[in-house]
Amino acid sequence: MNSITPKTHADPYCDGAVSNSWRQSHQADTGLPNDQAFFQKSFHAPRTPAPERGRRRIDIVSYHRTVPTGRLEAADPKERGAVFTRREVVDFILDLVGYTSDKPLHLMRALEPSFGEGDFLLPAIERLLDAWETDGRPDVHATLANAIVAVELQSGSYTKTRSRLMDLLTSRGIGLTAARRLTASWLVCGDFLLSSIGDGFDFVFGNPPYVRHDLIADVTMAQYRRRYRTITGRADIYVPFIERSLTALNRGGQLGFICSDRWMKNSYGGPLRQFVSEGFHLRFYVDMIGTKAFHKEVVAYPAITVLARQSSGPTRAARRPEIKSKTLSHLAKCLLDANQDSREVEEMLDIVKGNQPWILDDSGERELVRWLEDRFPSLEEVGCKVGIGVTTGADKAFIAQFDALDVEPDRKLPLVMTRDIATGRVAWRGLGVINPFGDDGKLVDLNSYPRLRAYLEEREPAIAGRYIARKSPHKWYRTIDRIDPVLVGRPKLLIPDIKGRAHIVYEDGHLYPHHNLYYIVSDQWDLHALQAVLISGVAQLFVGAYSPRMRGDCLRFQAQYLRRIRVPYWHDVPPSLRTKLIDAGKAKDVKASIRLVARLYGLSARQKAVLAKQCAST
Repeated sequence: MNSITPKTHADPYCDGAVSNSWRQSHQADTGLPNDQAFFQKSFHAPRTPAPERGRRRIDIVSYHRTVPTGRLEAADPKERGAVFTRREVVDFILDLVGYTSDKPLHLMRALEPSFGEGDFLLPAIERLLDAWETDGRPDVHATLANAIVAVELQSGSYTKTRSRLMDLLTSRGIGLTAARRLTASWLVCGDFLLSSIGDGFDFVFGNPPYVRHDLIADVTMAQYRRRYRTITGRADIYVPFIERSLTALNRGGQLGFICSDRWMKNSYGGPLRQFVSEGFHLRFYVDMIGTKAFHKEVVAYPAITVLARQSSGPTRAARRPEIKSKTLSHLAKCLLDANQDSREVEEMLDIVKGNQPWILDDSGERELVRWLEDRFPSLEEVGCKVGIGVTTGADKAFIAQFDALDVEPDRKLPLVMTRDIATGRVAWRGLGVINPFGDDGKLVDLNSYPRLRAYLEEREPAIAGRYIARKSPHKWYRTIDRIDPVLVGRPKLLIPDIKGRAHIVYEDGHLYPHHNLYYIVSDQWDLHALQAVLISGVAQLFVGAYSPRMRGDCLRFQAQYLRRIRVPYWHDVPPSLRTKLIDAGKAKDVKASIRLVARLYGLSARQKAVLAKQCAST
C-alpha cells in the first residue's frame, strides 16, 4: 500500500469559515433554517478547485465546438458524449478490478475520471462505506478523505451527483459537516486530462466519454497532444483517458473501463496498444456488443477491459453475457478464478504485441489467422494492389447519369456503386462521374474544356463550398481524390466497405469505383482465382479478426484490413489448382472454393472447418 498524498486544494464551501451574514442571506433566499439554507445553496453550487501552490489554474476549454455555449461544462449529456451504464454492469466491473467491500478499501485509493451522474461513483462509495463500517467506523475524515478522487467536467452532472452523494453519506449516518468535507475532498470539477490529481491509485474504474477529436476545440486538442503520446490521427477522447488513468495506477493497481472497442484494432489505437504492451497486463476482456449494457442504445461497440500494472500474462475473455446481476456475478467469479473450468470463459495468450491489433476472436479463428500469417505473404507482397474509389465531396454535382453529363467525352467516366453489385454481379445503372484530372494527374485547364467549365460553374456554389476547395481556391473544381482513368480499363475485384459478410464481385474493366467500394487489381494473380480464395472465407476471417464491429454486426472491409490477407505467390500455385480456382471464382462456387483453398494452404481438417464457418451465413 502506498502513502497517501493529501489534496492541495481547498473547498470554499466546506472550510468552516462562513460568515453569519452569508448564512442569513441564504436563509432569506430559501426560507430554510440557517444551516440547511447554507448547505442547500453552497452544496448545489459547482465547486471550482483552487490552484495548487506554484501552479496557475488551467482554464477549461470546451471539448465540443458546436455546443451553443461554447463550453462542454454546460452541455447536455448527448452533446458531450456521455453514456450511462447499467448498475449490473457497474457491479460486474467493480468485482473484476477487485473493488469489493471485503477489502480495506478505506485504506486504499480509487479514481473515477469522468463520473457523470454517478453510475460508477455511488456504487463504489457504497462498497467503500461497507468496508469502513466493517472496520468499526474509524474517524470519518482522516480515514476516508483520500480514498476517492472523482473528476467531472460538466457542471450540471457535477452538481447533480454531488447532491446524490450527500444523500448517500447522510443516509449512512455521516453528519452534514463531515459529509460536506468528504464530498469536497473527493470531487473535482474540471478537465481530467488537464487536471493535477496526482498518481498512486490502486483502482481506476468508469466509462470514459466518447467524443471524436474533430469535435474538440483546437486549443484544447493542442494541449492534449502535448501531454499524451497516445493521441494520433482521429483518436477518440477516451484514448488519452485510458493513458492517463493507467499512469495513475500503483504497481499492481487495476483499471476497469467499459468503452468502445475500436482502439483495440484500428490504426489510431496503435500508440495506446504500444503503451499497454510496455508495462500492463490485459487481464480480462468481455465483449459487450449487442448487450444492454447502457441505459440507452449506443452506436459504439463496447467492451470491458481490465488492465493491471504488472507483468503480462494470459487474458481471460468472455463474450456478450446476459445483463442480469446473477449472471454477471457468476461470470465474474469464473473470470477471476483461473483454476475454474468454465465454458463461458476462454483463456488467450499473447494478445498484446506492441502496437499490433488485438485479435480477440474465438481461439480457432485466432489460431488460423496467426498460422497463415506465419507461412504466407500479404496480398500486396504477392503483387496485388488494394485501393478505394473516388470521393468527390459533392456527389450531387460530380455524379449523374453518364449520358446526361454535358461535358467533353474524355472528362467523364462510367461509375460503379455499391447498388450496382448488390446481386453479386455487376448491373451498371448508367451513372458517371466528372473527371477534372488529365492523364498526367494534374487538373485540366478549364479554358481548354468549355463544356466542362460551363458544367462546373453552374454548380460552383456546391463545389467551391467544400473544405478542400476553400483551402485551395485555385483548385476549386478538383475531386477530393485524384482520379486515375487507367483504373477504368483494368479488371478488378470490388468489395463494399460496410458489410456483415464479405461480398467480392468481379468487374471486367469498364467502370470506375465510387468511394464506398474498395478494389483489388493485380498483374500477378488471376482475379477469378483470387475471388475464389476470398469467397472461401479467407476475406471474412482476416477482416473479422482486425476490423472493429459496426452497427448491425457489420465489418469494415477497408484497405488496411484487406491488406492483411495472406495468399501464396501465384507462381507457387500448381497449374491444375490454378485452373480449378479460376473456375470456382467464375462460378462463385463457395463450397468448391473452400475445398480448393484448403489444398492451396495445406489446411488440416480442423482449420478447414474454421474456414467453412466463415461462410456459414454468406
